[in-house]
Amino acid sequence: MLKIHYNLCLATDYCWAPEGAAIICFTSGTTGRPKGVTLSHSALLVQSLAKIAIVGYGEDDVYLHTAPLCHIGGISSALAVLMSGGCHIFMPKFDAGLAVESIHHYDITSLITVPTMMADLVTFYSRKGAPGRSETVKKILNGGGALSVELITQAAKIFPRAKLLSAYGMTEACSSMTFMTLYDPTKGSVRQQLQLNVGGNSKFSGQQKGICVGKPAPHVELKVCSEGSSHIGRILTRGSHVMLGYWGQISNETFKFVGDNWLDTGDIGHIDDHGNMWLIGRSQGQIKSGGENVYPEEVEAVLSQHTGVSGNVVIGLPDSRLGEMVIACIQLRGNWQWDDLKSNPSSISYPTNYLSADILRCFCKEKQLTGFKVPKKFILWRNRFPVTTTGKIRRDQLKAEVMSTMQLMPSKL
Repeated sequence: MLKIHYNLCLATDYCWAPEGAAIICFTSGTTGRPKGVTLSHSALLVQSLAKIAIVGYGEDDVYLHTAPLCHIGGISSALAVLMSGGCHIFMPKFDAGLAVESIHHYDITSLITVPTMMADLVTFYSRKGAPGRSETVKKILNGGGALSVELITQAAKIFPRAKLLSAYGMTEACSSMTFMTLYDPTKGSVRQQLQLNVGGNSKFSGQQKGICVGKPAPHVELKVCSEGSSHIGRILTRGSHVMLGYWGQISNETFKFVGDNWLDTGDIGHIDDHGNMWLIGRSQGQIKSGGENVYPEEVEAVLSQHTGVSGNVVIGLPDSRLGEMVIACIQLRGNWQWDDLKSNPSSISYPTNYLSADILRCFCKEKQLTGFKVPKKFILWRNRFPVTTTGKIRRDQLKAEVMSTMQLMPSKL
C-alpha cells in the first residue's frame, strides 16, 4: 500500500520531451541479429492515433493480445487500445486453441495477426467440435506479411462481422506505415469484394508488380527512390514515426538515413496512380540469378495462387553457372499429392489432386511470371517453415536446412 503524505508540498515541474527516447524495441531478426531500435514518445503517440483512426479502436473494444509486447506490432496496438480506453485480455503466448477459447469466453472484439497466426486460427476453427465462427470480433489487423485470397475468404467466414485490414511497417518506423482494408462486411460479400478488386486497378490486380500494401497513414511520408526511367526503387520514409537510431549505435547496411532525414527501409516497391504502395521485396533478400534480380516475395505471391499450395518459400542456392538458382519449397494442402512423374506441362488444369514441378512451372508461366524468375527446382517441404517469434519466415535458416540435405547442383538449363 502506498502512503500519501498530504502535508508534503512538492513542486511539480513536468518536462515535455516528445523527441526523447521512450522505448528500445528489438527487431525480429529476419535479416540478421535482432537490433535494438530506439523510438521516441512522438513516434508511439502518432502510431497509436493512426491505429485508433484507421482500425477504429474504441472504449467498447475487448482486445486479445495475440502478439508479444516485446515486439513493435504488439506494443503499438496495445497502446492504441489503451489510449482509446478498451479492455485488454492477455495470453502467455499465441496458441490457436487458447486464442479461440479466449475469443468466445471474453467476447473479444479486436485482435492482430500475422499470416501464420491466421492460418492456425482457420485450421483450428475447421476442426470437428470447434466453434463454427465468432460473431463478436469486429476488427482484425494483419501484419508481417500478406494474406492469400483463400485465407481472406476463410477468415471472412469465421469472423463474419469483422473488418479485416492489413498493414505494412517495420520496427524502425514504429510499426505500421501503410494500411489497407482487405474485407469490410458492410460492403457486400467477400466474394463480391474480391471480384471487384481482381477486376480493377487494386490490391489483387495481376497488372501490377508485387503486393499492394495500401496507402500511407496521415503521419507518414513515403517516396520511392528509383534509378533512371524505372518507377520501381527503394522505399524511403520520413516523419515523427521514424526511429531515433539503433541502441548502442549499431551500424547496419540495410537501414540508412539519406538526404533530408529520409529513412531507407531496405524494401523495393513502387507507388501506383491511386497512391497505393506496392511492395516487391527486400533489397537484401533478392536473389541474383544469371545477372538478373529476383525478389522471392514476387514469386511466392504467384505460387500461393495455386489451389494445391498451402505455403511456399522461395530461396536462392549457390549455382556454378547462374550464381544463384531460384528454388521454391512447397507445402501442399491436405488432399493434394506430390508426384513429379504425374506431370502435364501442356495444361495447368490437371484432372486430379497431383502437383509436380512441371505443373507449377506451367502455372507460373500462365500467371505471366518472367522466365528467369520461375523456380528451377521445387522441393516438397513436409515440416513447418522456420519462423521468428513474430511469425516471419527465417529464410536464412531455411536455406541452411535445404543446403544441408543436398549437394551443389548444376542448373540443368
